[in-house]
Amino acid sequence: MKHAFTMIELIFVIVVVGILASIAIPKFAATRDDAMISRARATVGALRSAIATERQKKILKGDFTDINGSAAESLLEYGLPSDWSRSGDTFTFTAPDGSTCAFKVQNNKLVKQSCSVSGMSDL
Repeated sequence: MKHAFTMIELIFVIVVVGILASIAIPKFAATRDDAMISRARATVGALRSAIATERQKKILKGDFTDINGSAAESLLEYGLPSDWSRSGDTFTFTAPDGSTCAFKVQNNKLVKQSCSVSGMSDL
């Protein structure tokens, strides 16, 4: 007595796995993009917090000079993520779809300059 799968059973399993993959892959891609946006929002929060903390430290020391972009970047413990770039006092996030969000360090604050990234317009 032989125990084996028939060709029909194998084809059925392959079709079911294909259907599940066609549903899961787009959901995974959307989840990945959402995670990148969340990480970008966290980076904005970390930069803002670091700038405010550094500003308070400088005031306590009697130093009232402004914080610039390179000083703000150096305040991040792990540096900028790979989807961020800095040019002078401007920090730019590039989303997976190629849209960007630019922030500038001015008056010791991180201020949004422009943003076309979905999910970051309220920053």
